[in-house]
Amino acid sequence: MHSYKHTVNYYETDKMGITHHSNYIRFMEEARIDFLSSVGWPYDRLEKEGIISPVTAVECRFKSPSTFADTLTIEVGVEEFKGVRLKLHYIMRSNDKVVCEARSEHCFINASGMPIKLQNEFPDFYDCLMGLIGS
Repeated sequence: MHSYKHTVNYYETDKMGITHHSNYIRFMEEARIDFLSSVGWPYDRLEKEGIISPVTAVECRFKSPSTFADTLTIEVGVEEFKGVRLKLHYIMRSNDKVVCEARSEHCFINASGMPIKLQNEFPDFYDCLMGLIGS
């Protein structure tokens, strides 16, 4: 799994001083973008190649709260990829305590909104993702 760090900002907390639940999806996106960059496929490259990867599903299971100034270590890895849909798994920790376990699912489309067959149209990206399954 790839690790990404995020320090909780004051504006990301609610009136109780706890990180608002909606921010965890943003943290997942930050970690996902960093993860793809680390394997040589940053989002700007994907977009230049004509690959758009919308989120089709998100699941978050909150285990314990995080608060202002906590540093979250977000581990992200490929849970499943069969060529059409990519499923990522996230574990967010603060001080070695699990804060949130989450998943996101993505598909791949072109600028016209049509599905892309990565194996045929972008075999290098396809092979990269296949090699990351279980990471």
